[in-house]
Amino acid sequence: MFKLAPEGYPFIIGSLALTAPVFLVIPAGTLIPLALTAFMIYFFRDPERLIPEGKDLFVAPADGKVIVIRDVRETRRIGADMKQVSIFMSPFNVHVNRAPCAGRVKSVRHNKGSFFAAYKDEASIKNENIEMAFETEYGDILVRQVAGFLARRAVCRKNEGDVLKRGERYGIIKFSSRVDIYLPKDVTIKVKADEMVKAGETVIAELKTEFSI
Repeated sequence: MFKLAPEGYPFIIGSLALTAPVFLVIPAGTLIPLALTAFMIYFFRDPERLIPEGKDLFVAPADGKVIVIRDVRETRRIGADMKQVSIFMSPFNVHVNRAPCAGRVKSVRHNKGSFFAAYKDEASIKNENIEMAFETEYGDILVRQVAGFLARRAVCRKNEGDVLKRGERYGIIKFSSRVDIYLPKDVTIKVKADEMVKAGETVIAELKTEFSI
């Protein structure tokens, strides 16, 4: 079944509503709003994903290209040494975001900012973003939805106290943007820079514990 993100319906209905008045004025021009409607349907698609099973796995929170993998000191929310993975989403990627692992939401914070191109390094902190911190059996992690030059709005559907499953949908960013995820420092990163990943499906990291097989 073809599924659409609910945030897309106003855009789809709005672009489709342009068809009739454009047809009355310039019949040949109806191709433009029809093409726009088709793009909106394509952009806000929300396909099902095969969530990998297994213990101690972290999946991609977004579709797109891996643009950052590094060790950092996360000081804004967690206050710990962590591994950062950033994923850039082009307008042609699915923009629905998914939880990297199971956990309980500790906080959701909207930070106002600029709208630099999402692939630029300064966009991670200076751009408008929504930070969702949640506690897991591996410790606290942070996922940041970052607005881009075109993407002026991110949506987080979850609130403090909500419990998420691995791969569960939790939000969307409208148009090209990025998602930063901060994981425990002891994880083994399973992706490489420039690799294409799928939200909820691609394993981006694994944590080997004394209980792992």
